[in-house]
Amino acid sequence: MAYLTLKGINKIYPNGFHAVHDFNLEIEKGEFIVFVGSSGCGKSTTLRMIAGLEDISKGELLINGEYANDKSPRDREIAMVFQSYALYPQMSVYDNLAFGLSLQGVDDDVIDEKVKHVAHILGLTDYLDRMPRALSGGQRQRVAVGRAIIRKVGIFLMDEPLSNLDAKQRVTMRSEIAQIHRQTGATTIYVTHDQIEAMTLADRIVIMNNGYIQQVGTPYELYFKPVNMFVAGFIGEPPMNFIRARLENGSIRIHQSCLNVTANLGCHAQEYEGKEICFGFRPEAAVLGSQENAFLLDAKVELTEMLGDNTNVYVNIGPHNAILKVNPHDAPAVDSEIRFSIPKDSAYLFDAETGAVING
Repeated sequence: MAYLTLKGINKIYPNGFHAVHDFNLEIEKGEFIVFVGSSGCGKSTTLRMIAGLEDISKGELLINGEYANDKSPRDREIAMVFQSYALYPQMSVYDNLAFGLSLQGVDDDVIDEKVKHVAHILGLTDYLDRMPRALSGGQRQRVAVGRAIIRKVGIFLMDEPLSNLDAKQRVTMRSEIAQIHRQTGATTIYVTHDQIEAMTLADRIVIMNNGYIQQVGTPYELYFKPVNMFVAGFIGEPPMNFIRARLENGSIRIHQSCLNVTANLGCHAQEYEGKEICFGFRPEAAVLGSQENAFLLDAKVELTEMLGDNTNVYVNIGPHNAILKVNPHDAPAVDSEIRFSIPKDSAYLFDAETGAVING
């Protein structure tokens, strides 16, 4: 196993583009870390700097406490799985798995034992004689993962490994990657733009935007305790609803509704008096009808989407749009007028100018 420290890591390209800004992170031995964010946020660039495939413009990378900025990729004891499987098309599955060990001069008997062991873990035993072109996308990805874990390195880097798979294959591979991590105990850094992959796989998630870390935390912390509107809106499907409002006399006013939120703002009540804020709530927090100790909002139903276990209800709250996630048996009719409740402990308030949470 291995651990990593990233201190003030920056990536600045020759054309002046600053891709990663002051990236700081401590990664524990055996931890599964996921970098997540939209395309261009700097997550893959950061992974490539850890791998030694990109130079670090500024900052320090420590692996097992040793300065690693100048180490070659080979000397970093890292195995990497790419988005494109990068298999040797002219080699069988067996030979693809064995190739790295052969280059290291490992004995044939040891190679055979290791290949068969890894093939068993990944469900590839019956495919060892096949060529990559004869495999499905999921099987090819398992070979790519197997080629990484067979080397027994301390750090696995995975860059969008499931993006070329269909939805069913992604679900299967997610569980397999989680199981592999439990079996190997290796420190793993995984890059994805898919929040479901991040939430289901990670011990901790690093959310990035425009080259900056927005928040680092467990899936629970990011979902229930977001530090700003970007994180709150990125995690969750459908995303969190944000409604512009104004604080007046210790209450917020949304269109025609006036909601008392003094308790939520606490010591910030006077600071935000007369200012615009954002009222946020997750679609699944909405409860149809009136409830005690909750914010009550009136809305008109514009559209419903029946998804099986729940129904998404698209509503207008005056000039504002929102999505509610409700029990399909209770879904209201299109064009109907409804009242719904948001429990006070499920509501979020954000600074409208900075996006920072003000009642977390």
